[in-house]
Amino acid sequence: MPDAVRTAAVRAVLIMSLTIIQAMVAFLSTLTGSWLAFPMVLSSVASTVVATWAVLDVWVTRQVWNQRHGVVSVPSSTARQIRRERRRARRAERAAQRDGTGGGIPARRNTGDLSRA
Repeated sequence: MPDAVRTAAVRAVLIMSLTIIQAMVAFLSTLTGSWLAFPMVLSSVASTVVATWAVLDVWVTRQVWNQRHGVVSVPSSTARQIRRERRRARRAERAAQRDGTGGGIPARRNTGDLSRA
């Protein structure tokens, strides 16, 4: 995971954990009838909006990073093996064409015919 995406993800996790703690305090203070219930409910709503924004920030940061730097992918060993086999077959075909032994598409002769059916 790139540094920018990792930073955004850590920030989102911290904000989400604080939001969950706030929501739990709001819920418990509402059950007890504390004066702190109303301010905690309001701050929990605001914190939920901020947490949603933080999660979207992770997604957008990841998309931007992929666009700017390209997706780094490591092919599997089977894909690598298939590519090697194709390369060997192409080399063998080119070598056969150079040697004149055939193995490829035969050269067309210009006979002057418009079509041959």
